[in-house]
Amino acid sequence: MDKKEAEERILRLRKELNRHNYNYYVLSQPEISNFEYDMMLNDLIEFEKRFPEFYNENSPTQRIGDDRNQVFVQKKHKYPMLSLGNTYSQDELNDFDTRVKKIIGNDFEYICELKYDGAAISLQYIDGKLKQAVTRGDGERGDDVTANVKTIKSIPLILRGDNYPPLFEIRGEIFMSREGFSKLNAEMEKKGKTLFANPRNTTAGTLKMLDSSIVAKRPLDCFLYHLLCDQLPSDSHFENLEKAKSWGFKVSPHITKCKGINEVFDFISKWDTERKGLPFDIDGVVLKVNSYRNQKQLGFIAKSPRWAISYKFEAEQAVTQLLSVDFQVGRTGAITPVANLKPVLLAGTTVKRASLHNADQIKLLDLHYGDTVFIEKGGEIIPKIIEVDRSARKPGSTAIRFIDFCPGCGSKLNRKEGEAQHYCPNETGCPLQIKGKITHFASRKVMDIDGLGEETIDLLYEKRFIKSIADLYELKKETLIPLERFAEKSADNIINGLEESKNVSFSRVLFGLGIRHVGETAAKTLTNNFRSIDALMNAGFDELMDINEIGTRIAQSIIDFFSKTENLEIVNRLKKYGLKFELSEDEKELRSSKLEGLNIVISGTFENHSRDELKDIIEKNGGKNASSLSSKTNYLLAGNNMGPSKKEKARKLNIDIISEDDFLKMIQ
Repeated sequence: MDKKEAEERILRLRKELNRHNYNYYVLSQPEISNFEYDMMLNDLIEFEKRFPEFYNENSPTQRIGDDRNQVFVQKKHKYPMLSLGNTYSQDELNDFDTRVKKIIGNDFEYICELKYDGAAISLQYIDGKLKQAVTRGDGERGDDVTANVKTIKSIPLILRGDNYPPLFEIRGEIFMSREGFSKLNAEMEKKGKTLFANPRNTTAGTLKMLDSSIVAKRPLDCFLYHLLCDQLPSDSHFENLEKAKSWGFKVSPHITKCKGINEVFDFISKWDTERKGLPFDIDGVVLKVNSYRNQKQLGFIAKSPRWAISYKFEAEQAVTQLLSVDFQVGRTGAITPVANLKPVLLAGTTVKRASLHNADQIKLLDLHYGDTVFIEKGGEIIPKIIEVDRSARKPGSTAIRFIDFCPGCGSKLNRKEGEAQHYCPNETGCPLQIKGKITHFASRKVMDIDGLGEETIDLLYEKRFIKSIADLYELKKETLIPLERFAEKSADNIINGLEESKNVSFSRVLFGLGIRHVGETAAKTLTNNFRSIDALMNAGFDELMDINEIGTRIAQSIIDFFSKTENLEIVNRLKKYGLKFELSEDEKELRSSKLEGLNIVISGTFENHSRDELKDIIEKNGGKNASSLSSKTNYLLAGNNMGPSKKEKARKLNIDIISEDDFLKMIQ
């Protein structure tokens, strides 16, 4: 086949595959089987390999993702991504309607849309091709996640037809269907990995992954709901979305025009009932004035438009019976009571358990065995009990009492003053704590050791192969293969995973040690400031307290942790095995002491950096981020839209007010 024939074949395959993508992912009307589609895609992959000169960034083959890590670049939004005002009250919607009528009169219509529970995205198209995808960020700037978004098959890479503006943005919500989320969790369970909490958090986390080839395997979808450009096709928001639909965008079929607030209430009432039957999660309804001319008249308040508002549904509830209570022991020794319930359907899933949080919650609810309880799902895997129907309580039922001794080792529990939870003090001898620490250490967000799920760790602990996180690095392939459920491949996965974990950053290793109150963020803050485990271990209480965001609980917890011989031994062993316990040379080079000893408060929005970026720059240059102005503040870094009261307070305290340019000159 010559180059001309190859080019024709490649273009024909791309056109066909784009058409089938649109039919399947947008219209839900497939014309061919999955097998036929895969064969066609494989043909295109082969042709593009043989003839790389015909590479095109918008080819259907580019949806498979790229496994090269790419740190996200911050991009400024041409049109700010504003947040909407929220309400749970229909009275407040009536007030909103009154305010709108006062400004634009009675001759207008509303558009009602479902409020999807996902991650907002802004897509930019130039000459009909997807050029850029940016997250909401702080509303002014967001992360460029174009490589990840290109893997989502319901988002067109090339538009249909030719009547679209040469340059425009379209915004929407990336989400995960309930079915897709369930399948993803089933796969995680098979691999022995921690389950994801809910579709929304999983969507947001997936969108920020550095490996787009993994993103491509996740069941992400997208509804588009807002068209933006300098010359819109129509003054009607509804008609613009109809246009967008004809260009190949997936627009929700549930968007409805409403004449007057009563029709809005009908729409809300309908979807408050029928949302359970949707294949994806929604948490409310968005109400917008349809005409762009009217929207312009209404304008904005701070960072919210006056022409739109979201009505949020109350969290879904169900009634069931409390059967018993288990007391779980976490990796830090915290005791968490969990209620076992008579199975009941709630928010599309069967619920069998609910969190009770702590002893105070049990006492507050006055729980008895056999009680009829109301449960609510607030975005977590395990719902919570919010109320007891005391009128249905059986005479003579037994009140639930919080336990006095650890169910894992029998140690007497203690509760520190000012803390809500009880703890098992037997950190090094309680089997449940030990296994919890090892599970945490091996988990995806920490060391990400493939194949080391809870069941495998239970087995290795029972066989006495591991008693601490350090023992993991003593495991041998020949020791693992004879064990139940093990084969050569699963043993290889664990050994390779352990070896790869030696490349994990210092902050994640510190997080993995399981120091009470030291979470992912605190671990980053500590490693940025101390740079090595030796410096951290030798730090005094006052030195720790000097660090922004490190309070008395964290500081004391660090002192307590490193005062114990067994913890020092684990750290020394992990050092010997080659884990990272100091910042790399590259990380050190990115840091300086130019802002050493300076307390800086950030306020407003900025042209070149987001507030989080500026905070990061301050920390990397030895400065401290302060949350409020005081006599200890050295500088107020002032951006646009900063409140006048803050500026006035800075002047009264004789604090230097600097611009973003002034600040950048200080660290050059």
